[in-house]
Amino acid sequence: MSVDEVGTAEWQAGAGADEPGWDVDPDDESGVAVVAAVGRQLRAWREAAGLTAAEFGARLGYGENLIYKVEGGRRIPRPEFLDKADQVCGAGGKIAAMKQDLAAVRYPKQVRDLAKLEAKAVELSSYGSHNLHGLLQTEEYARALIGTRRPVLSPDDLERAVAGRVARQSVFERVPAPELSFVQEESSLRRPVGGAAVWRRQLDNLLRLGELPFVDIQVMPTSRWDHPGTGGRIQVLKFADGTAVGRADDEFTGRPIAHPKQLRILELRFGIIRARALTPEESLAFIEQVRGET
Repeated sequence: MSVDEVGTAEWQAGAGADEPGWDVDPDDESGVAVVAAVGRQLRAWREAAGLTAAEFGARLGYGENLIYKVEGGRRIPRPEFLDKADQVCGAGGKIAAMKQDLAAVRYPKQVRDLAKLEAKAVELSSYGSHNLHGLLQTEEYARALIGTRRPVLSPDDLERAVAGRVARQSVFERVPAPELSFVQEESSLRRPVGGAAVWRRQLDNLLRLGELPFVDIQVMPTSRWDHPGTGGRIQVLKFADGTAVGRADDEFTGRPIAHPKQLRILELRFGIIRARALTPEESLAFIEQVRGET
C-alpha cells in the first residue's frame, strides 16, 4: 500500500524515479487478481514493442524496478503511468483503458466495501461523537485527521487512505440522490483539526453541504448529555430493496449488523438522538456562529 511521493536522488539522476502508486495488499484477493492481469498485459505490450524493462522505464521516466513491480502485479500503477505506457507502446488507448479496471481496486478493500454500500444506499443516517463523518470531510481535513493516527502512517498509506475517503464522496453526485442525515456532536465542530485555516474551510464545506436539499446536518449541543449516543458512533444504511445494514461502536461488538431486531435498536437510538439535536436550520446557524468565532 505505498505511494512514493519523491524518488531518491539515485533514481532521479540515473535509473528513473519510482512512480507514485500503491503496493497490492496480498489479502485482497479480488484486487490481486485485477492488478496481476493488468501487469501481464503491460508486459505483453512492452515485449511486443521490443523494449526491455529498463528501456521501457527510461521512456516512461521511471525506474526499472518499478516496471518489474507493476508487471509482476505487486504495484498498482497510477493513471499517468498507464497513459505514458499507452503512448510509448502505441497501444491506441488500449492500455489507457485499463485505468477503469484499476479504479475499482486502488483503495483498500475495507474502504471499497464501505463505498459500495454507500453507493447503493437510498438513505444514510449517521451520528458522530468525536470526528466528522468521512463523507463530510474536506480532503485537507481528512489528511490532517488521519495523520493523527498512531502508530503514524507512512506517507504512502496516508495518501491512499485520504484518496479512498475522498472518493466515497461521489455519493453527493448520485441521481437520484440518497437521503443523507448526519448528527454531529458540538465538540466535533469545535476541534480545529489541521489548524485554523483548514478548520475554517471544513466549516464552510459543512455549510455548503447543509444547503443541499437531500442533506440534513444537525448539531448535538454539548449541554444535551441525556441521549443514547454516549456510547459512540451509530450508522444505518437503507437500500431500495428494503434491506439495511447498521453499526454502533458500543453494540453488537461494533460489527455490521443486518438483523431487523438489531436494526430497530439502532434506528430507535438514532431517532431519539436526532429529536434532541438542533434542527437542521438551527444547526446551520450554529455552524455559522462557530465559523465566525474562528
